[in-house]
Amino acid sequence: MKGRPGVDSVREERRITDDRQELVERLARWVPQDGPAEPQPGIQLYRCSAPTEPVHSVNEPAFCAVAQGSKQVFMGKDRFQYDPAHYLLASVELPTVSQVLAASKEKPYLGLRLVLDPTLVASVLVEAGQPSPSRSSGVKALDVSPLDGGLLDASLRLVRFLDKPAEYRVLAPLVMREIVYRLLMGQQGARLRLVAALGGQAHRIARAVERLRKEYDKPLRIEGLARELGMSVSGFHQHFKSVTSLSPLQFQKQLRLQEARRLMLTEDLDAAGAGFRVGYEDASQFNREYKRLFGGPPMRDVERLRVATRAGV
Repeated sequence: MKGRPGVDSVREERRITDDRQELVERLARWVPQDGPAEPQPGIQLYRCSAPTEPVHSVNEPAFCAVAQGSKQVFMGKDRFQYDPAHYLLASVELPTVSQVLAASKEKPYLGLRLVLDPTLVASVLVEAGQPSPSRSSGVKALDVSPLDGGLLDASLRLVRFLDKPAEYRVLAPLVMREIVYRLLMGQQGARLRLVAALGGQAHRIARAVERLRKEYDKPLRIEGLARELGMSVSGFHQHFKSVTSLSPLQFQKQLRLQEARRLMLTEDLDAAGAGFRVGYEDASQFNREYKRLFGGPPMRDVERLRVATRAGV
């Protein structure tokens, strides 16, 4: 019996290794070519056969795991890197910059993203009897933690159900609840509990983020928004930056520029038209801020993206 703990540890490590390998094989089958796939609503799979350039996007609350390769995400000036041994948790919708770091044709990057329904998180929180925190001191909206065997096992079981639609309808919701429960009980539980809480500063900041996302093209009235949330202007600034790593103005600016980029790329608008649509009245200011964020003038940047898309990059 004295040697039992060591035996159990070896078995656990072997099981984790086997689970990781199976997850790689299943994701590779589901996404045989580079790009995204969404076999079920809220379950997004990704494959990439080479490192990528930084990609600007708006992340919604999600649990992100990597089966193979590695990835980094920037939120403001903060950098988060994750791989098969770590997961990333995003608890508030916010603009980020992501980049696949390790990927090749022989070993492509393979990722899994599970969108987190705030209603589900709140339901599990109540069922688990976890208290709703009253403060959000120092808790950011994004972080990386080690992926333990239990969370890996639940993620793999969820992916297995994708091959069995009948079982998926009945059993997948139970596994999703398990994943949320394990996240709540793990190192990042405070992050989910704060967002699910009905009160506290994190809930107010989540409301502010939602407002800014819907009204990104309108002038930002900090005083009025802070007053609606029942916060002082200085307190609103402090807590907003604590959660998002950006000031409210920086946050709005990134949303505007990302939407302008999308408009030029998908609706064939010119720079002036796209800038005006997202709330810029000064074309030169729009060009300056666009170049600062994306590294080049608007039309040149969009043409580069089109060329890369046609080349399959």
